[in-house]
Amino acid sequence: MTEMTTQSSLTSTDEHYSVQYDRLDSEPISVAVAEAVAAFCGEDVTELEPLHYAINADALERLFEPRSDGLRSGGSVTFEYNDCLVTVTAAGEIAVDSGTLE
Repeated sequence: MTEMTTQSSLTSTDEHYSVQYDRLDSEPISVAVAEAVAAFCGEDVTELEPLHYAINADALERLFEPRSDGLRSGGSVTFEYNDCLVTVTAAGEIAVDSGTLE
């Protein structure tokens, strides 16, 4: 995800950050997630712990990748990463919130 090519909208507050991810982009969604969390936390992406410590990145890719019958039209996954709550939706939204799952 680069802000110029795959992000069509952005919302941000002190406790919430959201970007729209282009699911047809060649960049892995796991990279887009890490970049969104880094942007929300004000850190360089290289300062974050590896995403695979929080979620199986390959499974995340497979869940939202284009399928032979088109793009998945519904569903989401929420997980904790870098002391944030991250939600990825089938609509292509990556939302990052402060806090953790309860």
